[in-house]
Amino acid sequence: MDFTTLTIKILKMLSIAGSYGIGIILLTIIVRAAMWPLGVSQQRSMRTMQLLQPKMKAIQDRYKNNPQMMQQKMMEFYKEHKFNPMAGCFPLLIQMPIFILLYSTLMSPQFIQMAGDSQFLFIKRLDATMKSSAGVSNDGVFGVSRYDGFLASKTATVYFDGEDNPRLDVKVKKPNKAVEIQGDFTPGENADFKLNLDDTFNYKFDDLVKINKVILSVTDVKTKETETMTFTKQDGKLRASFPTTEVKEQPLNLDVLGLLLLFMLTMVASQKAMMAMNKNANQDPMQAQMQKSMNIFMPLMLGFTFFVIPIPAGVLLYLVVSNCFQIIQTVIINKQLEAEDAKKAERISDSDIANAKQITEK
Repeated sequence: MDFTTLTIKILKMLSIAGSYGIGIILLTIIVRAAMWPLGVSQQRSMRTMQLLQPKMKAIQDRYKNNPQMMQQKMMEFYKEHKFNPMAGCFPLLIQMPIFILLYSTLMSPQFIQMAGDSQFLFIKRLDATMKSSAGVSNDGVFGVSRYDGFLASKTATVYFDGEDNPRLDVKVKKPNKAVEIQGDFTPGENADFKLNLDDTFNYKFDDLVKINKVILSVTDVKTKETETMTFTKQDGKLRASFPTTEVKEQPLNLDVLGLLLLFMLTMVASQKAMMAMNKNANQDPMQAQMQKSMNIFMPLMLGFTFFVIPIPAGVLLYLVVSNCFQIIQTVIINKQLEAEDAKKAERISDSDIANAKQITEK
């Protein structure tokens, strides 16, 4: 079982009342809850860094003409204060594979065939991107445009010469390269599809030449429409002729655009919550201004990136929920750290009072 299939099964298990949107939200909460200790470590590290900033700057200024000595003194300084400057990056590094896995899952033919047209709240399709247009699956006509790409399903039904029964659920080796349109075609007319056997099945050449028919599902990457095709051997190659209809360029999907704007807003709110945590710490004015600029620039940059790159609505939903969780987590952990600092201050104060009494008694 590959990771995509496993992720789909997990989403299906978490999908209350058949809602894959709820499944994505629950998956996000489970992942972020499991990462809570790392979140505490991240915020503690950031808090410590803010408190140590003046001393770190003093070391940098003192050894600015000797980079090697500066690096050595900084390492000694980190060791002395038990501070790891990379601790704040761990949660982000862990989340990246999850983001990539969810992206590949929601764009996969398995999810599109099973739940691609799932709706959630104002989201019309969880697999929809900013400019994608949804086709009607299994209606016998492929909605296409001239430069669309196609994905084959993960498995196929294969017929061999000399065998009475087909082989079921044969694994497709490279779904993204297995099927292609042969030659030029005009949307609205029959399109000639070809099956690239070398990229489809893990059979030896002697077995590949015996294949006379293949039945599998084919998905248009752009429209998310899926149709079942039967490829038969013609002139030594497996081909299928399938009727098509032209799909014209669609305007922006406003529901996906709304999710993108919501992602940017929650990201700004999350960064403001992090900044509020450090408001009482001594911070260099130039660094504070740079941090403020980054808090504006980063959401804009990511928003533009996700506007250009086809990000599915389900992935944006994951990011929005993750940002909301981050805001709540930051507030809770900040209160915990403030309580810890208050207890430390009380212990230091009690210790000072005890020392003063001892001195007085002497």
